[in-house]
Amino acid sequence: MFIKKAVSTLLIACCSASAWSLDLSLAYQAALAQEATIRAARATAAAGRETLPQARAQLLPNISLTVARYRNQLSSTQPNSLGRQVTTDSNYGSRNDSLVLRQPIYRKYQFARYEQAKAEVDNVNAVLEVETQNVAVRVGSAYFEALLAHDQLALVLSQKNNYATQLDAARKIFAAGSGTRTDVDEAQARVDLSVAQELEARQQVEFTRRQLEVLVNQPLDDLAKLDASRLELLPPEPANVAFWVERAELANPEIRALKARIETARQEVEMAKSGHYPTLDAIAQLTRSGSENVLNTGSSSYNRSIGLQLTIPIYAGGGVESNIRQALASKERAEEQLEVGRRDLGVRVHKEFRAMTEGVLRVRALEQAVRSADQVVISSSKSFEAGVRTRLDVLNAERDQILALRDLAQARYLYVVSQLRLKALVAEADEQVIVAINRWLIAP
Repeated sequence: MFIKKAVSTLLIACCSASAWSLDLSLAYQAALAQEATIRAARATAAAGRETLPQARAQLLPNISLTVARYRNQLSSTQPNSLGRQVTTDSNYGSRNDSLVLRQPIYRKYQFARYEQAKAEVDNVNAVLEVETQNVAVRVGSAYFEALLAHDQLALVLSQKNNYATQLDAARKIFAAGSGTRTDVDEAQARVDLSVAQELEARQQVEFTRRQLEVLVNQPLDDLAKLDASRLELLPPEPANVAFWVERAELANPEIRALKARIETARQEVEMAKSGHYPTLDAIAQLTRSGSENVLNTGSSSYNRSIGLQLTIPIYAGGGVESNIRQALASKERAEEQLEVGRRDLGVRVHKEFRAMTEGVLRVRALEQAVRSADQVVISSSKSFEAGVRTRLDVLNAERDQILALRDLAQARYLYVVSQLRLKALVAEADEQVIVAINRWLIAP
């Protein structure tokens, strides 16, 4: 309880500022509270849960009270004893009060509707769980896309500075009569290209920042960066894709939602069949009336009745059979959608499983590639100074170094996001997973 209060206090304090820095855990908490998609999903689930008490109400007693008061004016014309037409006006008040209790005893339609409502509640709860799992994926993806955009901008700026230095050196050497015009032109071309790349990188930074701000519903300042020394590069445990597929089929909320829709369709079939079944209700009624007609003005009566009402359907023009066929077709569609969902889930589990497994190998390979690229830059620079390599060779080596660093950063972020996606497929992308990943970050 104390931790929850502390987190809430921290979120309120952060949201009160015009801009604030955050890590992945804070971003996740803010998105859970502020993102429009998950809030809409919660409202949808709350509305869907009301179908159950509504269906239950159809099985419980229904009590109604009717109170009626009338003022009657009657004009009648008839011949008197002399044969003359005589009009008589009568004014009197009448009343009728009725209290009726109706208790369904056997109504197949309502019983099936109650079971269907249970399935509908299971469906909306599963859909809400899907959206809750997706919050972690959306926040993680947006967060690490923003980090990648920042990294790419930093690399482009570093590359731009290197090219500017190379251009300045080429111009000085050419002015001294030792260099060539080609070296100057090549360095100038790289500087011009880096300017365009910088513009694109800044646009990507702005876009990814805005994307994350929409999720947390708050302007941002700095983001906690990924610390490569803290990153735990581990394949999925256990390293058996069949285990993860089976686990996903049992726990995945999308599959649970599809199963609930099959049950909903099955109960729809039962509701359609109820058109052939009778209904039986118990009815108790109390009626009090007064001055029911002009002949009994001033009279009153009190009636008590209790009994059973049986309604037997005989012929409905074929509508019941049509409803049954329609419901059976809808049930078949729901079953096929479940099969499609299972197959698609298996494909996605395989994809994210391989992304994690191969991501470990890719990150380690790119780490070695970065070390090699660093060495190539050093060797090319020394060879250029010795006159063995050209300035273009140095520029190409620096370009390859930047590309290797970019690919390494991208591979690390992809590994983390793939872990989140795999956890979401087995309904485990929760706060505990977010906190574990958050330990790999370092405050700005």
